[in-house]
Amino acid sequence: MIVDFAERAHNHNWDLDPVVRSLLDTDFYKLLMLQFIWKHFPRTQVSFSLFNRSSSVGLAEVIAREEVLQQLEHVRSLSFLKSELIWLAGNTFFGRRGIFEPDFVEWLGHGFRLSDFRLTVREGQFHLEFSGLWTEATMWEIYALSIINELKSRGAFKGMSEFGLDILYAQAKAKLWAKIERLTGVPDLRVADFGTRRRHSFLWQEYVVGAMRTALGDNFAGTSNTYLAYKHNLEAVGTNAHELPMALAAMATSDADLKSSQYRILEMWQNTYDREIRIMLPDTYGTTQFLADAPDWVTDWTGQRIDSKDPYVAGDEYIAWLEQRGRDPRKKLIIASDAMDVEDILGLHAYFMGTIAPGLTPRDFNSAADLNDPAKWTPNRRIRFSAGWGTLLTNDFRGCHPNGGNGFDPASLICKMTEADGRPAVKLSDNFTKATGLRSEIARYRKVFGTAGVARIPVLV
Repeated sequence: MIVDFAERAHNHNWDLDPVVRSLLDTDFYKLLMLQFIWKHFPRTQVSFSLFNRSSSVGLAEVIAREEVLQQLEHVRSLSFLKSELIWLAGNTFFGRRGIFEPDFVEWLGHGFRLSDFRLTVREGQFHLEFSGLWTEATMWEIYALSIINELKSRGAFKGMSEFGLDILYAQAKAKLWAKIERLTGVPDLRVADFGTRRRHSFLWQEYVVGAMRTALGDNFAGTSNTYLAYKHNLEAVGTNAHELPMALAAMATSDADLKSSQYRILEMWQNTYDREIRIMLPDTYGTTQFLADAPDWVTDWTGQRIDSKDPYVAGDEYIAWLEQRGRDPRKKLIIASDAMDVEDILGLHAYFMGTIAPGLTPRDFNSAADLNDPAKWTPNRRIRFSAGWGTLLTNDFRGCHPNGGNGFDPASLICKMTEADGRPAVKLSDNFTKATGLRSEIARYRKVFGTAGVARIPVLV
């Protein structure tokens, strides 16, 4: 895909160019979760709020409120196209056709709508809230995050010449290739694009995904962006996220129900979807406590996505847990997805997919050559490993500004559930820094779930 990014950024009429081009322009797991919510929680009322963890970046100072409103209203005017619905109904996902039920696809075409929203500005930051039926509010998450992030990029364009923009994108392309080149030829590599929510722009993500597909071939596992998978005949990847256990926990009426809610939601999920989509995300209230008390049937799930914990620690913890429960870790899968960059991907792949020579550490693996050198590393899989490469794949313009500006550095934006059926929602995480919710509720949840294995780790993105 050839795009003159500099000319497009300098001369294009941004007022007429939507950030979100299709309702499929979202992470694939949102659609899987939407069907789950539609089946099991069709009348549940929820609220979501957008937060900027990069508090030093005043987003409302670089983006006009009217621009955000325009883009949000545009998304609300969209509907699923007939061709998109046919693709959802008839395409093969995770090796199986028919994951999306006919009645759900019919509802997408005629019954789906997005909830109302409320946008205010306080102290240089946007406060964006979505409230309504869970089926109507949940999809706003990715649309809102991609809108704010792309408008931030557009705001940084202002005042730059076309020549300056040309340099910016030339350096970003060179940086991208330098990363991808280090991954070419890595044995048994599996890496997917997870970069929709904090991308630099839609066009840049599309360019990046095309580059990954061309350079990595079969080692490129696909994209979480459903629209790009649909448009370019790619594998759509993703399963579920924190909002499911957050909602069920919020609706719990006792401490015992609260503790067990993290397993009840998995039981409901496995009764809805086949084995291929059973990737658990155990860190909503802490991975260590989750594994310690998990029912034995949880060991039959395909694998685990590691989000907020050190992936080396989390992977070893999962392997030890599987072995204690009499399961073979080599048949399971871990997906690392928090702030991944090429160094992390190479190191984790070396650590979990082979034997590292004495005297070396995962940090010593900097290219495919290292992983093809029998003096340094030999294949000896401990567990299947895959990387979900997000922000630092689709929005790494750090150091690319020709004048040294940092306006293109990614911000740590999140959109989380804050209420379910009128009760406050909480996420604790494996990282104290990432906890969300009312302080009093966070304290109550920590008494119920404990803090075993939780650490305080700096948040990059």
